[in-house]
Amino acid sequence: MKILITGAAGFIGDRLARELLQRGRLDAHKIERLLLADLHPPAMDLQLDPRVDTCVGDLLQMTEALSRQALDGVFHLASAVSAECERDFDLGLGANLDSTRALLDALRRAGQRPRLVFSSSVAVFGAGPGLPLPAVIDDHTLPAPQTSYGTQKFICEQLVADYSRKGYIDGRSVRLMTVAVRPGRPNGAASGFLSAIIREPLAGLPAVCPVPPDTEVALASPANTVAGLIAAFEANQADFGGRTALNLPALSLRVGELLDALEQEAGATTRRLVRFEPDATIQAIVSGWPARVDGTRAARLGLHPDPDAQALIRQYRQHTPH
Repeated sequence: MKILITGAAGFIGDRLARELLQRGRLDAHKIERLLLADLHPPAMDLQLDPRVDTCVGDLLQMTEALSRQALDGVFHLASAVSAECERDFDLGLGANLDSTRALLDALRRAGQRPRLVFSSSVAVFGAGPGLPLPAVIDDHTLPAPQTSYGTQKFICEQLVADYSRKGYIDGRSVRLMTVAVRPGRPNGAASGFLSAIIREPLAGLPAVCPVPPDTEVALASPANTVAGLIAAFEANQADFGGRTALNLPALSLRVGELLDALEQEAGATTRRLVRFEPDATIQAIVSGWPARVDGTRAARLGLHPDPDAQALIRQYRQHTPH
């Protein structure tokens, strides 16, 4: 198999690439080549793997070259994130909508009908006028995005579904929860603080929480997120459940509970490094996302939420050099 990962230099793209290389197989087929595409090159150890090819640059500029690749599968992760899409409307349209359309057209021209997994987001949901957000969402809840990012993701879900209906690809979309705990520097995601309030205190650094402690959120560990992407690829259409996007499993908790777990894992002094500074913009975005997700459909693929907040923190500490 030859597999393309877009957004491969990002955190989830990097984790997915490593998992696929470690497994060596996908959907019972040997992975012969892994094509890693991103604005930035992947980690050097990935570049040195003889099974890896790299493609560095803007995805919109790479699609013609990609149309000449004999691809068996695609994980389309490349994306601008939530808060930066609100700040820069054109950036979101180009990075999310235009690049996805260009990629799908490149695959259509190639005529290989590869299997494609698109990483959508729980941000497709929201509460609109006359359409309150249900207490628990499931895969049949009507999306009503309240941000440009969520709107772009929902449009791309529909494109993936229609290109699949037409037989150009074998596509399936999965809606990712907020992934925590992410290492490294903060990105432009509105939810980035949910990693920062764990990551920075564990490193002895102060962190700011822009939302109240009773704010409910839906989280997933990096390992669970990668497992969900792979399970979606390996499922047949009947098991996946048709062309409707799949909500990945979510651990639902309050921000205060996440900080309680930090204190249990690292002590009260570490917790006190987090201070609350309200940010109305971030609060509006995060509070508009669902916090409770029915994972019945995902469970049929063997996917389940992380057990608790401590598990998220322990996974981060296990994979982070000290």
